[in-house]
This record gives sequence, structure tokens and C-alpha cells, in this order.
Amino acid sequence: MKFQLISKDPGSSARCGIITTDHGQIETPIFMPVGTVGSVKGVYHRDLKEDIGAQIILGNTYHLYLRPGLDILRKAGGLHKFEHWDRPILTDSGGFQVFSLTPIRKLTPEGCTFRSHIDGSKHIFTPENNVDTQRIIGADIIMALDECCPGDADFRYAQKSLKLTQNWLERCIRHFDETEPLYGYSQTLFPIIQGCVYPDLRKAAVEHAASFDREGYAIGGLAVGEPTEKMYEMLELVCPLLPSDKPRYLMGVGTPANILEGIARGVDMFDCVMPTRNGRNGMLFTWNGIMNMRNQKWADDFSELDPAGTSFVDHYYSRAYVRHLFIAGEMAAAQIASEHNLAFYLDLVREARNHIAAGDFANWKEVTVKKLMTRL
Repeated sequence: MKFQLISKDPGSSARCGIITTDHGQIETPIFMPVGTVGSVKGVYHRDLKEDIGAQIILGNTYHLYLRPGLDILRKAGGLHKFEHWDRPILTDSGGFQVFSLTPIRKLTPEGCTFRSHIDGSKHIFTPENNVDTQRIIGADIIMALDECCPGDADFRYAQKSLKLTQNWLERCIRHFDETEPLYGYSQTLFPIIQGCVYPDLRKAAVEHAASFDREGYAIGGLAVGEPTEKMYEMLELVCPLLPSDKPRYLMGVGTPANILEGIARGVDMFDCVMPTRNGRNGMLFTWNGIMNMRNQKWADDFSELDPAGTSFVDHYYSRAYVRHLFIAGEMAAAQIASEHNLAFYLDLVREARNHIAAGDFANWKEVTVKKLMTRL
């Protein structure tokens, strides 16, 4: 994987560039739709490519490991062939899923023992077999196994958690460098920067991870219960300490405003389930603000779903019709809303790239953030 820095915004830390993988290029800053089990919920791959313009999508190691399982994925020739997606894929290590399943997991220096949320069966992720699992899945960019520390953890717990993550990272990198990709194209391993909301721990995490000189770095353990301003403080601390010639990936974040604020602080890559999850529940993000499609006010509004949008669904369906689908419980409502929201998120980062290149991102961001979070 290679990263080329193209331009920087003079009024902020925003920058744009190009990541090159064996499955194609990714323009940054970029938003990556989440395809947890090998599918972005409710959206055809045709539409992901042609309408939404997704350049890279995600898979989740925890879920894919359990279903369909490694045997099926290996026989298929990896996730790209299994789901028929010929553009880049990123997989997380499953660390966040294990964190969210607190009652049925146990962390030790060896690894993480957990029980399947499907059938209760017992499993273990070690740094070594987690790398092997992601080799079998075959993503272009894979993550090191980590513990996702809760956002409200005290210093002592966060320190202990970071030490575990650092030990696991060393083992992940050693095993990754001792093994080879399985399907004839290269893979890249990103360390994950943890440390909760404690500056000293975040600095130590960056120093440790950067010492391995990998092709990119992920920032984890944010948007997990800490105040939003704390998240921004950690980004302002961490991003300048990371190598400027490597992409920075903020994991699992967030709202349109979070994304623009993250870009302003130097983040290059984002993912979040919010566009599809909120879309399935009737929330649409637009350039004029947030629409709750269940509201009565849309019942006789026959204007386009989003006149400023670029998605096919924005101009084909009316607000009244989409509201009707939600009220009727029709599955097409979730599909339309998901496609719209993902297209909007991709439009958002595309516009951010344009304004970074034009040198006026900082001013544009200040005006845009206020508008995006208005409730219509």
C-alpha cells in the first residue's frame, strides 16, 4: 500500500491524498461504508459503486469468523470473491465487538476468550490467529488486535489496557511479517492507537506504534462514551504526532459534523454504521440538515427527497412517498434511506477534498457543520 499526500488546507490540519492498493485507489479524506458480515445492509454492490461511489468498504473479523466461517471464505478465495467486490476492503480485528460483548469475554496476556453471540460456543482470538484470520478473509488493510478501552475508564485501567494492546501489537506485527498473503495480492497491517482520554497514554501509544514504521495508523477507543470535546482533544494531540506521510484512520466515527471536525484535525479515513443504521430508523442526513422521515410534516410534501443530493433515490422519490414507506413498515424505506445517507456521506468527503484543494476548507467547514446538524 502507498500513500501520496496531494494538498493541505492552510487554515487547518486537513489534507487530501491518494491511497493505492492492489484493488485500486482511494481518495482521502474518505468515508468507508460498513459491510459487517460481507454486505452493506440493504444496499446492492451495483449501487455502492455506481450511485454511492464507494471506493472502499469494511468487513468485520469477529462476525465473518463466526459466519460464514474461515473454511467457506478460504474456499471462496477470500472476501473479495465471496461477496463479488473488486475494490479495496478493510477489516477491523474484532476488538470492538469483543469489547461490546463484555459479559461473555475474558482478556488475558495470551489473547481474548469469548463466547459466540450466535450459539454460545467458546473461541479465542490471539494476536497470531487474528492475523491468520484476516489473512484468510483477505482484506487489503487489516487491523492489529487490541482492547477497546471504555471512554469512561479510570487512568489505572486505561494504562493496563494500553499495555495489553501494545504487547498484542508487537506479536501481531511479528506474525504478520512472518506470514504471506494467501490470494496473490498484498495486505497492510495498521496498528491501533489506544489510551482512552489520557494524553500521556495516547502519546506513549503513538510513540510505540510509530516505532514499527507501518504503512498507516488507526486511532481507536474514541466515540465510546467519552464527551465529544474529549474526542477532538485526543485527535488534536495524536494526529500531529503520527507520521505525516502515512494515512490516519479514525475508527467508528461518526456524525457528519464529527467527520468534518476529524478532517480539520488531520484524519484521512472514517467508517461508521450511522448512515445505514440511522437510515433504517428514518433519519436522513442532508445538506440542509437532518430529516426524520416519520414526521407528519412530510406526509403531503411531494418535493424530491433531497434536491441537493446526488443519489438516484434523491430525485426519483418524494418525501411523502418515503414517509409512507416508513409508516407502512415497507423494507424499501430502509433501502432508500440507506442509499441516500451513504451517498450523502461520500458527497461530504468529496466536497471536503474539493475545499482542501481550493484552500478554503476551514471557512467552509465552520459554515457547513452548523447547517448539517440542524433538525428540519
